[in-house]
Amino acid sequence: MKKPEQDSVKKSEFLKSIGNGYFPTKYFNADLRYLIKYNQYEGIRTGLGGVTNEAFSKKYRLNTYVVYGFRDHRFKYSFGGGFRLSEKTNSWLNLSYTDDLQETGSTKFLTDGRFFQFFEPRLINIDLFHRHITKALSFEHEFNPKMIAETEFSISNIDPTYSYSYILNNEVISSFDLSIAKVAFQWSPFNKVDSSKKSNKKINEGYPRFTLQYTKSFNDVFGSNFTFSKFDFKTIYKIGNEDDAFSEITLVSGIANGNTPLTHLYHAYPNNITKETILQRFSVAGLNSFETMYFNEFFSDKFATLQLKHFLKPINISPRFKPQLVLITRYAIGDIKNSERHQNVTFNSLKKGYTESGFELNKLLFGFGLSFTYRYGAYHLPQIDDNVAFKFTFNVSL
Repeated sequence: MKKPEQDSVKKSEFLKSIGNGYFPTKYFNADLRYLIKYNQYEGIRTGLGGVTNEAFSKKYRLNTYVVYGFRDHRFKYSFGGGFRLSEKTNSWLNLSYTDDLQETGSTKFLTDGRFFQFFEPRLINIDLFHRHITKALSFEHEFNPKMIAETEFSISNIDPTYSYSYILNNEVISSFDLSIAKVAFQWSPFNKVDSSKKSNKKINEGYPRFTLQYTKSFNDVFGSNFTFSKFDFKTIYKIGNEDDAFSEITLVSGIANGNTPLTHLYHAYPNNITKETILQRFSVAGLNSFETMYFNEFFSDKFATLQLKHFLKPINISPRFKPQLVLITRYAIGDIKNSERHQNVTFNSLKKGYTESGFELNKLLFGFGLSFTYRYGAYHLPQIDDNVAFKFTFNVSL
């Protein structure tokens, strides 16, 4: 007979797995991220994916997914695997092949790891994607629980899904190949850690946390068309206790040098669709996005964003109803050189500095809340209601 403690542990592990976006089975954990999504280009995107677990093997892992977009009528897929070189340092060597879409102007840090939301707010409104077929070799290593690193070398064929070309040496390039090397480090000096002989176990995350990533694209290596480099930096700092009032500060910056196509520039996380009225623009607020900044309005080859959030103590109306007010200010600044090289697209720079402020009232009903944000400063628009973003929020934690 199972003890109640065993049932409680299993239930806790199951909920933790679901919270990380996996439905566990005996040898394979199904990835809930691929079940159903929606964006402006693919429409409904649905499919299946997952990764083998430690019951399958502690030294090897296999991962894959297949999805289908009902608006663009195309399958996307990825498959790969990894080999664990060291359990103590959690070192893995990985290979992958991916044929999928990526949002133009987006940057992902290799060391960010997995992030799962039942509902991804920004994804709904994104319409600017490029197709990429990417073969990648990566190595991940944990120096200690406070310092992790990952390197990757990839070869990609890039084909924008929109009308775009880049002028390079008097040649018009609309689809291109890239050979890219990346190295990233994440340092969390205030993590509380419990160490054992075989592995290091992280108790809880401390702040601030720092992430640095360097990207280099090589010309004429495996047919690559462009030479450019990028430095990206991110830090997150939390002040206070999440059970009480607390503040969160997020700083992100990046700089790109060389001939960098639009696909690999920076867009500063916009989340506002181009429609006439406030109610027509009513959608879902993101976690770290600029709610009043319109999609594809700004692109930069160097930028910085600062977000300040202050979470007031939840209002304890009842055990199940605890709404929380969050005060928010966001600032972005950036610039771009040689914008004339980017053909068939129109966008602005951020050199004057972009500011918005507002608030969220979260967890009003079934995890849903409301958000109000106002755009002001140098990029304030003539029509007053064009500066307003009124949306709902969605916050659920297991």
